[in-house]
Amino acid sequence: MYKAKYWETEKENIRCMLCPHKCLIAEGKTGICRVRENIDGELIAKSYNEVISVSVDPIEKKPLYHFFPESDVLSIGPRGCNFSCSFCQNWHISQEDGKTLHITPEMIVSEALSESSVGIAYTYTEPIVAFEFVRDISQLARMRGLQNIMVTNGFINEEPLEELIDLIDAMNIDLKSMNDEFYRSICGGKLKPVLETIKRVAASDVHLEITNLLITGMNDSEEQIIKLVDFIASINPEIPVHFSSYHPAYKLDLAPTPNETLYRAFEIAKEKLRYIYIGNKITNYGRNTYCPECGNLLVSREGFCSQTVGITSAGKCQKCNRQVDIEGKWNR
Repeated sequence: MYKAKYWETEKENIRCMLCPHKCLIAEGKTGICRVRENIDGELIAKSYNEVISVSVDPIEKKPLYHFFPESDVLSIGPRGCNFSCSFCQNWHISQEDGKTLHITPEMIVSEALSESSVGIAYTYTEPIVAFEFVRDISQLARMRGLQNIMVTNGFINEEPLEELIDLIDAMNIDLKSMNDEFYRSICGGKLKPVLETIKRVAASDVHLEITNLLITGMNDSEEQIIKLVDFIASINPEIPVHFSSYHPAYKLDLAPTPNETLYRAFEIAKEKLRYIYIGNKITNYGRNTYCPECGNLLVSREGFCSQTVGITSAGKCQKCNRQVDIEGKWNR
């Protein structure tokens, strides 16, 4: 059993301080995430050394479009999640306790090196709730020259976030809506902590991209899209934003997001943001990366395959010599 970090004793119970839920956990019980348990008065990280999914993916699948394009990354999914989104696309591994593979941080780093991966992505479920496991893998990975990537809902308290910022190289944060009621009723969370996480990560050296899954009639209004765009633009208009298409999953059975909704979001966003992409759809719209200065094609994409076509070995646009807003071998 691996002792968890970030908790306090509160009478005969434990108060977990990892995420804003701050679950009060009785003996023998777990928090909302289902993987942090009070055992004999100590908080135990039940998911340590356990993953529910492992694969090697194109980095574009995370999605990360401005971080080491054309690379593969070893992707692991620790068990558990601190949200309960009714539309979860990975509900069978994030919301249920499926079969896991016992694997140590050393084994994961060794596997990433053997696969010639650019690094390790903590994804599929919610890596925040496997904080100690992610931290220990990241420390080893950093020592071996590997990149650490988190795909996350961003629902974490300030102190553990600061610890992760020192170890993580790139994050894709899922900003599900700009409506707090949506977070509370549909996701089982709160909006404000996610916005605070985004602002803090954007102010750090961690590469940041944002994903917004658009669900018809729930978070896809023009007002909501404008509000999201204005928030990102107020932080940094160069943050890449991915508008993704919803497909029926888990407890929500609505029609898939129409292409027109994604195209409208793209048009709204391009007025204030430099890099907008469309995901979960086969379309030529919002796929490639262009230089915001001269319009030169920098990265061409087909599905999850990318090709760097307009960037010099020094990381500049081949046409106008502007330094590109893409992390890669030229600046690491």
